[in-house]
Amino acid sequence: MMLTEETPVPTAALPVEEFKDHLRLGSGFADDGMQDGLIETYLRAAMAAIEGRIGKMLYLRRFLWVLECWRDDEQALPVAPVAGLVSLTLVDAAGGETLVPATSYRLIPDLHRPRLVGKGTSLPTIPTDGLVKVVFDAGFGPGWTDVPVDLRQAVLLLASEYYEHRHDDAAQSAGLPFGVVTLIERWRTVRILGGGRS
Repeated sequence: MMLTEETPVPTAALPVEEFKDHLRLGSGFADDGMQDGLIETYLRAAMAAIEGRIGKMLYLRRFLWVLECWRDDEQALPVAPVAGLVSLTLVDAAGGETLVPATSYRLIPDLHRPRLVGKGTSLPTIPTDGLVKVVFDAGFGPGWTDVPVDLRQAVLLLASEYYEHRHDDAAQSAGLPFGVVTLIERWRTVRILGGGRS
């Protein structure tokens, strides 16, 4: 199984100015804007850490998911919330691709565990020694204000931690700061029985 982000979050969508305000950085000076690249790096790192911990994509973007077999007659998608399925393609052992009609499958939306199911029947059979490619869009929305407010605050707090301790690796303790953990706790997905049906 492999999940690939096909469309990254555009730089213009990042809350660079809001993060500067959060850090209380000065503005209007000759060096104004010089730290934007650094700020962007810490924002992206904080978002990636939080997304990895909660299994939710903050910004809406496109993903390619490749797997060799279905877990059951319905397949839980690896991240949430899923805005929509784009395509499902079967690939045989020789690399030949067959696009599955959208009328053959559907999305069961769920904030924590969206699922892919067959329409009226089971999911399409994956060829022997082959695989399936699932393309889908996931995320709360295209803009920063689409992200729930507690997750926005968690990103700013974690990015601040990275920024404040950028020269002192020893100051970083293992794991996320308590305030960040508290903010993201309700968004965490609890996995039961190895991700199978519960």
